Amino acid sequence: MIAHLFGKVVEKFGNSLIIDVHGVGYEITVPTPDFENSALEEEKKYYTYHSVRENAEELYGFSSLMAKKLFELLISVQGIGPKAGIAILSLADAEEVRNAIANADTAFISKASGVGKKSAERLIVDLKDKVGIPSHYGATEAKYAKIDEPDEAVDALIALGFPLKEATLALEKIDKNLPLEERIKLALKK
Repeated sequence: MIAHLFGKVVEKFGNSLIIDVHGVGYEITVPTPDFENSALEEEKKYYTYHSVRENAEELYGFSSLMAKKLFELLISVQGIGPKAGIAILSLADAEEVRNAIANADTAFISKASGVGKKSAERLIVDLKDKVGIPSHYGATEAKYAKIDEPDEAVDALIALGFPLKEATLALEKIDKNLPLEERIKLALKK
């Protein structure tokens, strides 16, 4: 399996990028926020999900490990495939999508292309207890162009083996202004 790619963005089309990694071009499908924040000729790292089906092999890319893990949770829900997962993550940045699921915001999730009200309800029932507590309460707005910097502390805890829910819970009461290493140490002590 291909875990991540680091290379130069050489082409952009649709919601796909071609990443040149030492002369080999990999086509990856990315959520809209990652697509909009990728510039041609820029070197970037994308965490990837390799989907193998009977008639196709596809790579899906994410700028943060949290987004990749959230995508994996999304496609674990019956009726939500990779294309619907990308559509959901294209509504806003990964933290906003996670927050919408934690807040049971079916109206927000059902705005994704190919995701109806029943699928959104099933997704929330299946994932609400797996994504952690909400970072803020209330309805979520679709913000295609808004991108917060991914929380590297969440990514680090996930890389250390924490599930997404536990990683967000461990960091919830730790000051975000502390240095990254300090936040991780404090989270590990909990």
